[in-house]
Amino acid sequence: MKTPEKQIGAPMNRVDGRLKVTGAATYSAEYQLPGITYAVLVGSTVTKGRITGVDTKAAERAPGVLAVITHFNSPKVPGFDTAGKDPSQPATAGGPIKIFHDDKIRFNDQPIAIVVADTLERARFAAGLVKGQYAPEKHQTNLEANASQAFLPTSAKKNPKSPMNDYQRGQADAYKNGAIKLEREYVIPTEVHHPMELQAITAHWEAPDRLTIYDKTQGTMATRRDFAKEWGLPEENVKVIATFVGGAFGNALHSWPHESAAIIAAKVVNRPVKLMLTREQMFTMVGYRPYTWQKIGMSATADGKITAITHESIGQTSSFEEFTESTLAQTRMMYASPNLTTRYRLAALDINSPIWMRGPGEATGAFALESAMDEMAHLLKLDPLEFRLRNYTDQDPEKEKPWSTKFLKECYQLGAERVGWNKRKLEPGSLRDGDWLVGYGMGVGTFGAHRGAATVGAQLLANGTVLLQCATTDIGPGTGTAMTQIAADTLGLDPQKIRFELGNSSFPKAGTQGGSSTVNSVGPATQQACLALKDKLRGLAASGNAAFASAKTEDINLADGYLTLAGNAAARVPYADLLKQAGATAVAVEAKPDDAGQKYSMYSFSVHFAEVRVHVLTGEVRVSKLVSCADAGTIINEKTAGNQMKGGAVGGIGMALMEHAIIDDRFGRYVTKDFADYHVPVHADSPDVQVAFVNQPDFHVNALGTKGIGEIATIGVAPAIANAVFNATGKRVRELPITPDKLV
Repeated sequence: MKTPEKQIGAPMNRVDGRLKVTGAATYSAEYQLPGITYAVLVGSTVTKGRITGVDTKAAERAPGVLAVITHFNSPKVPGFDTAGKDPSQPATAGGPIKIFHDDKIRFNDQPIAIVVADTLERARFAAGLVKGQYAPEKHQTNLEANASQAFLPTSAKKNPKSPMNDYQRGQADAYKNGAIKLEREYVIPTEVHHPMELQAITAHWEAPDRLTIYDKTQGTMATRRDFAKEWGLPEENVKVIATFVGGAFGNALHSWPHESAAIIAAKVVNRPVKLMLTREQMFTMVGYRPYTWQKIGMSATADGKITAITHESIGQTSSFEEFTESTLAQTRMMYASPNLTTRYRLAALDINSPIWMRGPGEATGAFALESAMDEMAHLLKLDPLEFRLRNYTDQDPEKEKPWSTKFLKECYQLGAERVGWNKRKLEPGSLRDGDWLVGYGMGVGTFGAHRGAATVGAQLLANGTVLLQCATTDIGPGTGTAMTQIAADTLGLDPQKIRFELGNSSFPKAGTQGGSSTVNSVGPATQQACLALKDKLRGLAASGNAAFASAKTEDINLADGYLTLAGNAAARVPYADLLKQAGATAVAVEAKPDDAGQKYSMYSFSVHFAEVRVHVLTGEVRVSKLVSCADAGTIINEKTAGNQMKGGAVGGIGMALMEHAIIDDRFGRYVTKDFADYHVPVHADSPDVQVAFVNQPDFHVNALGTKGIGEIATIGVAPAIANAVFNATGKRVRELPITPDKLV
């Protein structure tokens, strides 16, 4: 018998690729349920204050309108009245807005009404007829104007071990006494996720106590839990379906008011309700990367050894919900520094709540840290790569633990060779190609190699295929493809004989897809479920074929309708014989992390090298070459992992050169409302990103040796480009994005 080909590591095509490119994949707003209705939200035109009235009469009389719901007539949501009163749950600093629950306006475009009609066009028309009346109050939407009011997050005040607390090793602010020192400020503006698929939900009350929602979410289980709690329902009475998600970069990690509004509307009209946000509402209603101010102080010896770093940050949050992120995490552990101080603060503004965006706080913090590293290297007249090597850490200086694995030096070597780092000149502005100045820069990224519990069900079907099921979602990285490869390797089965179903809260449980943890969590569960299936089949086969009784699990394969044993041609049992024992061919296995995280510091690492060209007269910046290298453990699929790195790099280009959501602080309203004003990278802005993987397993993280890729693909890209721009021009831009007006 032919030996099964190894699948892990192979550049396999996506198992759902054909469905997506032919339009056969069904997204959350594409389900056509009997009696479907359409909803449109009406937003506040003031930024802070109270609603004194909502004129809905014209909208209610409009053709096809079934309901106009405001806080004056909305049914009460049980969980809104009990939120924060559960003594078994820890108290939090605020929480999401309770839609249509009171008359308070907390941010501009906050939903004040939802209109439901029999067609989308009629709902839109009627929504335009709704008029709100307000008692406005003075608002604050500018972080820097309110920086003096910044405060320590509540989570830090309540928990001394919170990573949001001030951190210190050695002497506080020791850089101030350094012989060679710098002190710089850096700013990241508000950035908005803007995936291709707009945020959307189809809500359907199948019975008064049974809810099904087709939702754009990164976690079916978390969404089920949130809305079961809102409506006081058993979790099993709420079903969340997210089979396909058209891109998500963190904005679908939160349950937002528009989802609650659609569910309320479906309750009122007693029919399924479909709601999709507009592109303009994506700016105001579903989170963003928060505007963040940072200051870094750094000192070093003349021979390039860092002696102290202080990194301070103020990030914005909403007035009603404290959002925190790990802006300072990379600074605490990336480089050897005997003295290190970090301080994280929040400024509460009259805006909607921020949310994690790809690379989350680490990407924000890396812009400041990696820019400061480049500035210090220039001050010392050292090559930036050499400066980083002189401050390389062989164990985690923050946790004082050994790394589980760390191959960052290998990444440095791979990237430097590919980008042509040897062409870089120490003196900025030394390289020129006609009217273009040429520069080279680098930036390092890291993100925790997180792993959570997950359960996967595995079943051998009568047609000889294996069905796997898990509630995990796939927001774009190719989760179903990776799990199919893991299962094929484990079972010794052709990948075409395996079907991995996901995105349904009724399936075996899994966490949200975010934080680069899905393959680390669901992958081991898939592997263990397949091993358990083999064991169950072996036990059944042993009753009729003694060769299986003492066989090793890894020697058992499924192929051509038979359970077979490697090296023993006589050991063959037809699936049909095993399937006669009803129900004996299905297993569900939960895989949980072990205690390796207590012994080791587990991270993925990346380094990005950029070559840029800056036009002498116009200040136009072009990224002519970008090389991204990752230490991400075992690479399950070279093609999809490479795509992850490329997509993250393009996001980093946007972060560096163009993305900036602007609020007119006079009115508290976004000026950027669409892609005409809010620029994101297109193909013309992006080079053919080169990707390299060290591909060394980390078996402390899990039995597959995988570590995350999604976040480190973005973390470090923006500073690499900013550093390259400095190398090309001698002009240091510390407030993103780097636009031509800052260079001419």
